[in-house]
Amino acid sequence: MSSSATAPPSPSQSDPPPPDPRRTAEAKAAFTAHLTAIGNSHISALESRVSDIHSNSKAISKQEDDLTRSTKKLAEETKKHQKMANDAAGKLKELGDIQNWAEVLERDLLVLEETMRRGEGEESGWETEEEVCEENGAGSPAPSVNEDDKAKAKKTITEGVNSHE
Repeated sequence: MSSSATAPPSPSQSDPPPPDPRRTAEAKAAFTAHLTAIGNSHISALESRVSDIHSNSKAISKQEDDLTRSTKKLAEETKKHQKMANDAAGKLKELGDIQNWAEVLERDLLVLEETMRRGEGEESGWETEEEVCEENGAGSPAPSVNEDDKAKAKKTITEGVNSHE
């Protein structure tokens, strides 16, 4: 044999043996089944989530409608209560006005009473014309009123008027 002749390559050193069509089909089927199983496990979880989302969406929509109706009823009740509160506040204001008027009237009457008391001679230095005439005789002229007493009376009247304002 000559060295120049080359031997055909052995099957282990060169190209792999040709694929077996039956083994290839089995491998493809196993791989496809594995991918399908993985996909199904994810899909079933996603399908249950989607179902929950749809049912929750319907429940939320119903709750929104209920909330809208309740809010409208509450707004109507609020208007009624506000009107009632405004009416009560107006009546209380009127009552306060009446009380204030009564207090002012009472102060005015007290000032008048004090003025009348002083004018009738209950306070020293004041005498009526009748009292003076009786003391001095029927035809005697009335004595003049003391300037201090006039100032006191004027001050009392002024304080009463100022407190009224």
